[in-house]
Formats: sequence, structure tokens, C-alpha cells
Amino acid sequence: MKDLIEGTHYYINEEGYVVLTEQYHLEKGYCCGNGCKHCPYEYENVPEPKKSILQQEKENSK
Repeated sequence: MKDLIEGTHYYINEEGYVVLTEQYHLEKGYCCGNGCKHCPYEYENVPEPKKSILQQEKENSK
């Protein structure tokens, strides 16, 4: 992947952590299985039970 652009590929949250954006994940092309906050792939590679928990949290935040 090319150089990452702040605000496009990532941002820094209130706690100072780097958070990867949906755009970053779309350009990467697949779910890495880490349960990323902005995963556009419905956490397809995240093992259960974490996958179901993350999907429920995402649904509840809509």
C-alpha cells in the first residue's frame, strides 16, 4: 500500500491510538481478522465469539 494519509486512511482517537478508516480497509481488500472498528467486511475473518459481539455492537451503534 502507498503512503498513508491522515484523515483518509487513519485518524488519531481521543486516547491517542491510530484508528484505520474504512477507506484504508477497502484499499487493502480483505478483513485481517483483528476486529477493526471500521471493518467494511462484516468481520468475516474474526473468530467467534468475538465476531458476533463486534457485529452486534456495530448494529447497536447505528
